[in-house]
Amino acid sequence: MRVREIMSTHVQQIRSDASVSEAADTMRNFDVGILPVLEGNKVVGILTDRDIVIRAVAAGLDPEETTVRDVMTSDVLGCSFDDDVETVAQIMEDNQVRRLVVLNDQQLVVGIVSLGDLAVKSRDERLSYEVLEKVCEPSHVSW
Repeated sequence: MRVREIMSTHVQQIRSDASVSEAADTMRNFDVGILPVLEGNKVVGILTDRDIVIRAVAAGLDPEETTVRDVMTSDVLGCSFDDDVETVAQIMEDNQVRRLVVLNDQQLVVGIVSLGDLAVKSRDERLSYEVLEKVCEPSHVSW
């Protein structure tokens, strides 16, 4: 099974120079927790609701003045829409992430694939269980 068969295709995106407030509004309006961040057509980062909370709100930054670029995650993990679902599962496991940006041959965003997509749409219970187990495994212990 290929990623294009299970990915979510209605992906909201945001410019890197947009305000954090604008990004939060977009997330609320479209009921999403992740936005690929673009400069032109190029993906330069990912912004999650967690990024907003930890890097902006908890740091006391003004959401109207702070740009998405200031708080985004710049290490973008992605995959191709032609990748096999097993390959995507391995990327998620290795990096302990729940979502990946899906790119086409021109490196344009065409979707998002999530752990939920693997669980619900792939029909491979073993695969989704294994990914969930690895993604949720603590990467370090701090007491």
